[in-house]
Amino acid sequence: MTGKSYTLLELAEYAGARLSGAPDSEIRGIGSIAGARPGDLTFLGDPKHRRLLDATRASAIVLKEEDSGACRLPALICDDPWLAFAAISRLFRRDDAPGGGIHPSAVVAADAVVGDGASIGACSVVGAGCRIGGGTAIGPNCTLMEDCRIGDNCRLEAQVTLQSGVRLGDGVVIHPGAVIGADGFGYARRDGGWVKIEQVGGVEIGDDVEIGANTTIDRGALDNTVIGNGVKIDNQVQIAHNVRIGDGTAIAGCVGIAGSAVIGRRCMIGGLAGIQGHVEICDDVVISAMTSVMKSITKPGRYTSCMPQQDHREWLRNALHYRRLGGLAQRVNALAGNENKRAKGANGR
Repeated sequence: MTGKSYTLLELAEYAGARLSGAPDSEIRGIGSIAGARPGDLTFLGDPKHRRLLDATRASAIVLKEEDSGACRLPALICDDPWLAFAAISRLFRRDDAPGGGIHPSAVVAADAVVGDGASIGACSVVGAGCRIGGGTAIGPNCTLMEDCRIGDNCRLEAQVTLQSGVRLGDGVVIHPGAVIGADGFGYARRDGGWVKIEQVGGVEIGDDVEIGANTTIDRGALDNTVIGNGVKIDNQVQIAHNVRIGDGTAIAGCVGIAGSAVIGRRCMIGGLAGIQGHVEICDDVVISAMTSVMKSITKPGRYTSCMPQQDHREWLRNALHYRRLGGLAQRVNALAGNENKRAKGANGR
């Protein structure tokens, strides 16, 4: 519970849904159809969960018109219950931001600019030349190195680190432990050792981006690493130097994206997928979980591949055979058909 409450009529108007039931019913929270309590709003997004309608303890539900006949509860009826519920959930978001103003234990450089209504939590450090937009909340133990720029109404949770020169747009949310702008992994080989290539680029993050806990986004080697508007990134994702991600793309947990990869707009990348460096992925591509993307994708659609570990040379041979499986199957079917015809002829049938 958040301490907030709304009437069903208010929620219906907010979500653009049709109300069926008592308009003055008070909703104090949200929950799953199985776990909701009295006073909660829940939703039915999948018809297979209709069996749970009779047992739910929720006080109201969001559902489709075709499911409303089986429902005994007051309801918000709409075409996309999941989308409507997502919008309503924002009203009940927990407010973990620090109180207004700058905590006495925070260290803020003399030339840093902090916008109206911004807050900085306990033990956070804001470096020289930083600019923090109005309404932005910086949680405890965060570090902003020199010359960072943060837009309006952003939220940095506890222990977020922005290295020097990072740029955030408006409405960006970064969860605990994320590190933005660390050096990329760039080295030149010399005499069996390595010479570091200095990483002198930056990181640019657009508006309305959300970045999960312990995710890392490296600064560019020469050009900037760029994350487009509306990108959603899960926990423990690694985004290497010079990567570019288009607007509206969503990336699930533990994905690894190697240096200089370019990912288009509105893509969806499943958990544990790996993307090779320097490949390009066009707009509207879905990458299934644990898929390894080894070359560029130029056609929208869904791509899936998951093969167990093996010797690299053997893997290359098998991968070549795998790509030919469709043609081989046709040839085998044709040979089998011919063999069946010969067998029937020999038997006089």
